Amino acid sequence: MERVYNFSAGPAMLPEAVLEEAARELVNYKGTGMSVMEMSHRSSSYDQIHQDTQDLLRELMNIPDHYEILFLQGGASTQFAMVPLNLMTQHGKADYILTGNWAKKAYDEAVRYGDVAIAASSKDANFTYIPNMAEVTFRDEIDYVHICSNNTIYGTRFRPDNLPQTGDVPLVADMSSNILSEVYDVNDFGLIYAGAQKNMGPAGLTVVIIDKALIQEPQPSTPTMLTYKTHADKNSLYNTPPTYTIYMTKLVLEWLKDLGGVEAMAKINQEKADLLYDFIDQSDFYRSAVTAKDDRSLMNIPFLTPNADLDAQFVKEAAINGLHTLKGHRNVGGLRASIYNAMPIEGVQALVNFMDTFEKNHR
Repeated sequence: MERVYNFSAGPAMLPEAVLEEAARELVNYKGTGMSVMEMSHRSSSYDQIHQDTQDLLRELMNIPDHYEILFLQGGASTQFAMVPLNLMTQHGKADYILTGNWAKKAYDEAVRYGDVAIAASSKDANFTYIPNMAEVTFRDEIDYVHICSNNTIYGTRFRPDNLPQTGDVPLVADMSSNILSEVYDVNDFGLIYAGAQKNMGPAGLTVVIIDKALIQEPQPSTPTMLTYKTHADKNSLYNTPPTYTIYMTKLVLEWLKDLGGVEAMAKINQEKADLLYDFIDQSDFYRSAVTAKDDRSLMNIPFLTPNADLDAQFVKEAAINGLHTLKGHRNVGGLRASIYNAMPIEGVQALVNFMDTFEKNHR
């Protein structure tokens, strides 16, 4: 079977060139006589993979030296607890901005560990916009402000020019679904965390980028494995890391660097998103699920046909045409195209062509 265009929200498609390189090295990695999957995480061969991956990420995101890069496990959902346990230590207070399902899950977890308030929310319009950050104020004496920078379910994002202005208070961002998709200044954040399975590699790795000044003693009851200092002190090798996922992430980062880096990727992503949004906007058959055009995600584009029956038929016919995983999230229904970095523009064009045909056949 030919490879399909996979519009899954995650785990998502990987660059074909990366998969081919991984296949070549699967059984015998660079003459070691073994796969990276079999390799000791204490070996010199793996140590080079580990360091190269950190170096590539630092280069691509222009991460300053006073930030630590951690390779952890447990997904972004574990960070929902790890962040407050490690950062909500001075005042025992934090403010959260709710712009979707994952931001709410992070908030719901954080309230277990301290005084957590909602500074702003777009729940009033079913999370179809991002609040104007210029109008948001935060409480005094808080330890951090938390956002989810891109919302996979509702299709909105914090643009780099609409981030919360937090002053000396660290800004924490869940960037799981848009890391490396456009240029953000790491200096605007105290901590960034992201699951790898959308833009960086396979599932199993969680990347944390944290200002070293924030790596302090956590709340007293914090487990050893949920303490940032544990992993920072051991270069993310306190226990066995997800070695093969880190290796795959290295290959993806090399692919991205060869492409021209994050700035070049951002232009491609904008072109892909514009192609799909422009088609939806000119159509009287489809409609966008996001009301605020300036807040539209470049990564996740939810849309609808005139009714649920047509949505289901769209998913069925699209799959026959090699366009897979276009069903919307169960919380909102409809349709959703996730067009992460690895989705080529040819895949988006193929989707638009199918949408045009489907509209003509089902109008």
